[in-house]
Amino acid sequence: MMDSSTPANRLFIKSDDVTWESPDEGITRQILGYDDRLMLVRVRFEEGAVGVLHNHPHRQVTYVESGSFEVRIDGKKEVLKKGDCFFIPPEVQHGALALEEGCLIDVFTPARESFLESA
Repeated sequence: MMDSSTPANRLFIKSDDVTWESPDEGITRQILGYDDRLMLVRVRFEEGAVGVLHNHPHRQVTYVESGSFEVRIDGKKEVLKKGDCFFIPPEVQHGALALEEGCLIDVFTPARESFLESA
């Protein structure tokens, strides 16, 4: 269940008020607006950082806010840059390599409760 002190109950979220966490080497993220059905997360990557291949039951759409990334989805690989996006269906293996420093905006449905447990 979602914690009532989290951004889930806020209508306006200022990024300066949300802490960054480090889930992996060279990667930091901010869990921004969410409720139990939807979540938006900003993820910063240092050049060379790897979002390891994984899968989850959530639908995900990701917008490349800055930088460039080699993105793998279901065995296919594509280089994406600022302004591009990608969609990941449930349970499809995916990952990313930062070809340069950059930032991704992830949207999940439903919310990734496991992210909240690690926060």
